[in-house]
Amino acid sequence: MADSVELILYGEGAAYDLGASHPLKPGRVLLTHRLIEEYGITARDNVTSTRARDATDDELRLVHTDAYIEAVKAAGNGKRGPWWEFGFGPGDNPIFPHMHEASARVAGATITAAEALLSGRADHAFNPSGGLHHALAGRASGFCIYDDPAIAIAWLQEQGVGKVAYVDVDAHHGDGPQDIFYDDPSVLTISLHQSGRTLFPGTGFVDETGGPGAEGSAVNVPLPPLTPDGLWLRAFEQVVPPLLEAFQPEVLVTQLGCDTHCTDPLTNLMLTTGAFLETARMLHELAHSTAGGKWLATGGGGYQWAKVVPRAWTIYFAEMAEFDLPDEVPAAFLREAERQAGEPVPLRLSEPAITTSPVTVEEIDAIVAALGRARLGL
Repeated sequence: MADSVELILYGEGAAYDLGASHPLKPGRVLLTHRLIEEYGITARDNVTSTRARDATDDELRLVHTDAYIEAVKAAGNGKRGPWWEFGFGPGDNPIFPHMHEASARVAGATITAAEALLSGRADHAFNPSGGLHHALAGRASGFCIYDDPAIAIAWLQEQGVGKVAYVDVDAHHGDGPQDIFYDDPSVLTISLHQSGRTLFPGTGFVDETGGPGAEGSAVNVPLPPLTPDGLWLRAFEQVVPPLLEAFQPEVLVTQLGCDTHCTDPLTNLMLTTGAFLETARMLHELAHSTAGGKWLATGGGGYQWAKVVPRAWTIYFAEMAEFDLPDEVPAAFLREAERQAGEPVPLRLSEPAITTSPVTVEEIDAIVAALGRARLGL
């Protein structure tokens, strides 16, 4: 029998919209929903769609400070204040109307996914609007207001879940969950990302391994720019499966940022959709072999919002639902995506792999070796 899967819909209300000129486009989530529907995945017997609810203030307080939550509310309602102290201002984190409401909905969507797993409604659940992994306890950062993956993990802990593993495959380091759970040995955070030496947020090095009493609970794989599919997958395969097998979490939480794609305008990795397909397969297997099948997935980064993001996240959701995707993208989706983007979008899911790169196998293996030494305190 196929796994039961739930797709979490953001629903109506205040949009998480940082502005027309901002690279984080809300349309990428809507187009992902559209492509999943056009492929017919939501019509399968093992798939349900559920509208998100808003996270309550008490749920937000599981991670964020009272002062920060009140600042988000006040700033989004147009009140004046020293909002730069909380990370807001021109650039990455502009203030926008109803900012709290929109952000609480994203957090609530990921909690809704967690509820689906614990209630038995679904084996796997996916919130494409989530994955806002840069927000810290008292500060916005990197386009992120509330840290929905961290909130969902803390919510799971409050419900009695003992151990949670968080795997982040975004091009940017998953600094928020790492920071929030740095001293908690019951949460394993693993992040594969472009090195902080060349990309925001400038963190995520191999020597960041967890706080006192939680040594080894934070794992970082900082990869060089221009890392292609094969070498990225080599790093993943050497690091993630053995760690999850050893840790045996009760729930696997993943952040599936697809700004690792070779065409992403904000990053410098060289992945194609082939890597997303293989990563989805491995995460699905690991959810079953290590976490009793409980897999909570969130979206994340991705700034080719019409050309790449919907295809990437549909690949992941199809894997969760055990649905064999035709390679040809449905015509109705193509028309709508091209109308919104004002330019052509790819006709197929598949792409030719990039076979030339200055990055070598030896470089990747050296990073993994250094990671091993750091975890052993050598």
